[in-house]
Amino acid sequence: MKLFKKAKSNLEEPMDLDSVMKKFDQESNVRIWEGKPRIAVNVILATFSLFCLCVTLFTSWLEELRLTTFVAWIVFLGFLVFPARKSHQRVNHIPWYDVVMMVLGTGAFLYYSANAITIIQQGSLFHPYQIIIGIIGILALAEVCRRSVGLPILLVAACFLVYALTAGLSNPSLWGKLNYTIRYLFYGKEGVLSTPINVCSKFIVVFIVFGAFLERTGIAEYFIQLANALVGRFSGGPAKVAVVSSALLGVVSGSSVANTVGSGSVTIPLMKEAGYKSEFAGATEAAASTGGQIMPPIMGAAAFLMADYVQIPYGQIALKAVLPALLYFTGIFISVHLEAKKLGLKGIPKEQLPKMLPLLKKSYLLLPLILLVYLVSTSQRSIQYAAALAIVACIAVTLFSRETRITPMRLLEALASGGQGSITVAAACGIAGVIAGTITMTGLANMIINAIVVLAGNSVFIALVLTMLCCIVLGMGVPTTATYCIMAATCAPILVRMGVPLVAAHFFVFYFGIVADLTPPVALAAYAGSAIARANPMRTAVQATKLAIGAFIVPYAFAMSPAMLLIDTTLPEVLMITVTSLVGIASVSASMEGYIMGDLNWFQRGLMLVGGLMMIVPGITTDFVGIALSGLVLVMKLIENKKSSVQTA
Repeated sequence: MKLFKKAKSNLEEPMDLDSVMKKFDQESNVRIWEGKPRIAVNVILATFSLFCLCVTLFTSWLEELRLTTFVAWIVFLGFLVFPARKSHQRVNHIPWYDVVMMVLGTGAFLYYSANAITIIQQGSLFHPYQIIIGIIGILALAEVCRRSVGLPILLVAACFLVYALTAGLSNPSLWGKLNYTIRYLFYGKEGVLSTPINVCSKFIVVFIVFGAFLERTGIAEYFIQLANALVGRFSGGPAKVAVVSSALLGVVSGSSVANTVGSGSVTIPLMKEAGYKSEFAGATEAAASTGGQIMPPIMGAAAFLMADYVQIPYGQIALKAVLPALLYFTGIFISVHLEAKKLGLKGIPKEQLPKMLPLLKKSYLLLPLILLVYLVSTSQRSIQYAAALAIVACIAVTLFSRETRITPMRLLEALASGGQGSITVAAACGIAGVIAGTITMTGLANMIINAIVVLAGNSVFIALVLTMLCCIVLGMGVPTTATYCIMAATCAPILVRMGVPLVAAHFFVFYFGIVADLTPPVALAAYAGSAIARANPMRTAVQATKLAIGAFIVPYAFAMSPAMLLIDTTLPEVLMITVTSLVGIASVSASMEGYIMGDLNWFQRGLMLVGGLMMIVPGITTDFVGIALSGLVLVMKLIENKKSSVQTA
């Protein structure tokens, strides 16, 4: 395909994608294993994936036994896969101190596994050596998290732990506070072994393995080709391809940075060649790729956590996420279209685009996704069983192509990839559990909630703004699933106390935890996009924030009027909300770009912004006012254009 060869040739010499991933995606900094050691490590990782599948599908272990065994695997694999620092990259080498930490950390959780029933029955009477074992286990998990995720989440956890050991607990002695903290966080069900790691072991890992198999089918390249065939020929085609392909790739990738680098390696050079500025090209890919985390049905795996927290079926969570995600990507799509019109950009030449007929013949690649969505939405099978069947479907569809056909070695690599991808998420979930447990243990959650409620007074809007700021700060540099875990424990209860429906509150904090990947100063996805585009990182992050304006507006809309999340509404209302919200987000995008049917002055941009916001907020009155304001600007532009054409004539 000419298009992809051209993009590849543009990229091979000037840009090293591996270096970009390693710089902005902590998960990419792994040990170098080659030859037989590589095969051995892959076998171990694949064994872990099979272990998770078997335990999830076919066993009914005691929860403490299942979770401690799972975390023991994570600690063991974490030290096996991730070096202490980026510079520690000797081929087929693991330092002795990593082996010691691996054995001690894994042993701490296996000790709990082997003595689970005894530990449960002994109540609060713990021996000093058991407390020491708990400290070792938590420190080992924290070190794995530092290596695979990064420092931000650990700094948050450290702050809460310091608070607990100084002022947060009533016990006067340090040993007494430490004893209680370890019993609560390591041996109890409110810390490491709480909801995040439980959901991770039951659901998330299975879907990560599914994503690894789905990737081996070649569906990522198929999505990019499909996006090119659908929108590549239109004005500013490469940017529109970036939006559509990133929305689709969000199903496969659970990482904003990985999505940015994966599809951006093709789309960003093409956007620059088409005439987009470097900052705009990098920002478009970053904004669209970050949106992949809110795209049903996977939603960066956080959908499963949300289902557990709010106690409604996963299928309903995915359904409720459809309209907000549609508004988000529509806003970006319209923005890149208006930018293209403003710059007078063309589409990709027809002869360089993929043909639709061959793509339709390869539509069988979508079967695993269709099967998964069908099984989950109809609740005919458990989520885990549905994912397992979808994995089998992935293997089946590869048989139609010699290039992607699953061989024993590719099967091993897919299982190993799923196992390796699970380490980061599980480590983050474990530390997120520590954070949530510390907040609960010290009563800090109620203090935070009460403080914000007092500051907000009776204003739900002020509470939403304060909660948004908390989410963006706490979500900086933290993976999707861990971000949501932290937000669910600290921020969502604030909104529930203020009267926001439970589901809307959780969606609100989830959205603002995600946009931390775009908002300065820790805008990892935007910085990755700027590296590929060779653009200024901060300008790219600011531009990405403007493009992702929907992610800042839509949560306020469904928090203040939950009908957008299909809560207490009817079909006609849903249709009305959909239409007016789409028109509203188009108006807001036009205001951000300063262009529609020609350049907009500041007064016109203000009218479009207010009109768009009024239409996004559900309500007949606000819809009519919004339509009137935005319509007024369109009339003004028609008159201006008519006068201009008369003068030109």
